[in-house]
Amino acid sequence: MAPALSPGPDRPASADPVPAASDTDALLAEDRPAAAMAVAQDAPLLSVVIPMRNEAPNVLPLVEEIAAALDGVRFEVVCVDDGSSDETAARLAEAMARFPVVALRHATSCGQSAAVISGVLAARAPWIATLDGDGQNDPADIPKLWSRARAEAASGVPLLVAGHRVARKDSGVKRVTSRIANAVRARLLGDATPDTGCGLKLFPRALFLDLPRFDHMHRYLPALVLRQGGRVVSEPVNHRPRIRGKSNYGTLDRLVVSVSDMLGVIWLQRRWKRPVAQRLPPR
Repeated sequence: MAPALSPGPDRPASADPVPAASDTDALLAEDRPAAAMAVAQDAPLLSVVIPMRNEAPNVLPLVEEIAAALDGVRFEVVCVDDGSSDETAARLAEAMARFPVVALRHATSCGQSAAVISGVLAARAPWIATLDGDGQNDPADIPKLWSRARAEAASGVPLLVAGHRVARKDSGVKRVTSRIANAVRARLLGDATPDTGCGLKLFPRALFLDLPRFDHMHRYLPALVLRQGGRVVSEPVNHRPRIRGKSNYGTLDRLVVSVSDMLGVIWLQRRWKRPVAQRLPPR
C-alpha cells in the first residue's frame, strides 16, 4: 500500500484529501447513467447505408436529398467507398463536414454486398435503410418504407420492406434481364418479391446481422429473411434515370454469377430447419 502523503510546503495540511480508488469509482458510477442517457438521446434512430464505387458526382447531391427527406429525424448516413479510383473519398470528406455522415473505404473493391455488410456493421441505429449510390433510388421514399416497418413491428416478426420499382428508368437490356431474373428467382426461391434488385430496402439491423453473408447476398435478402423466419413486404417506389456517372456493377457479370448464387441460396434453404424453442419451467 502506498504511504499517505504528509503535509509539506507544497501540500498544506488543510488541503482536501485525494479520493481513494473506490471513492473515484463511486463518483464515476454516479455519472454513468447520465452519460448513457446522453448517448442514447444522441444516437440515430435510422442509419442509411450506401455502397459507392466511383460515384464522386453523386455523393453530395444524394446526401443532401437524404437530409431533406429525413428532416426532423435523428439519422446518420453510412457511405462505404468500395475501392473507388475517382474522387469519391474527397467528396465524402466534404459530406462529413456538412452532414451526419460516416465514411468507410475498402482498400480494393470487394463488391456491393461486402460494402453493404461493412456499412451495417458500422451503423449505430436499430433500423437500416439501404439505397444505391447512383442516385436512381429516391430518398423521398425512405420515410414511407420506415413508417410501414415500424407500424408492423408490433407483430414481433422481423420485417423487411423492399422497394418495388414499378416504372424503371433503365436501359432496355437491364429491364429485360431483370424481368427474367426476377421471374426465375421467384419460381425457384419462392420469395414472393417482384423486385429484389431494387437497392432501396428497410429492415432492423439485428435481422440483417443474423443472415448468412456471401458475395451478392444483397440480391437475395427477401429469401434469406424468409429463411430466418421473418416477413417480406414490397412497397412501390420511385425510380429515376442516372444523370451523373456510369454503372460500376455490370449487368452481364451479375447474370453470370446469379446462377451459382441462386443454387447456393436454394442449398441454404434446404439445409436449415428453423427450431421452435420453448423454455422449460423451473422445478
